[in-house]
Amino acid sequence: MYASVAAYRGSLWRVALAMTLSVAMATALWAGEDRSPEDTLRAYLTAMKAMDFDAVYDLSSKAMRQEKDRAAWVAGMKYLFQLSEAKIFEFKVFRAKITGGKALVPNILTSQDKFLNQLAAPEYELYTLVREDGRWKIDSQTIVDQQDLAGWFPGEG
Repeated sequence: MYASVAAYRGSLWRVALAMTLSVAMATALWAGEDRSPEDTLRAYLTAMKAMDFDAVYDLSSKAMRQEKDRAAWVAGMKYLFQLSEAKIFEFKVFRAKITGGKALVPNILTSQDKFLNQLAAPEYELYTLVREDGRWKIDSQTIVDQQDLAGWFPGEG
């Protein structure tokens, strides 16, 4: 199979190097390098679902964070999620509409909390993302009006 132990070790080294490079590239993308508005929103909602508010902080604009420092903002988010018993079950991100340094990204969220959505009814959301420090950041989120659903969520509902 292999002519020598050295050739076998060389093959193992190349496989290990390829795996290391793949992990490094995936990590760079997860950290926000060249991430699209849709991928930014997916990362944001994935972090929210996992209650990883440090990651959510990094994906949020300064305005969304209300100019608070990381520790205060993260503590506040943890408190809100615990108080409301919020749980995110799933989300479906749609194509962004980009104009200059702003992107509008529709999303259907299935979540539950003890105050506003006890029955886990789907919520039709529209996120506004802005460019900050060369990256897309979540700036705000609103609920889409019933009469506007077809325009933002084609084929849904």
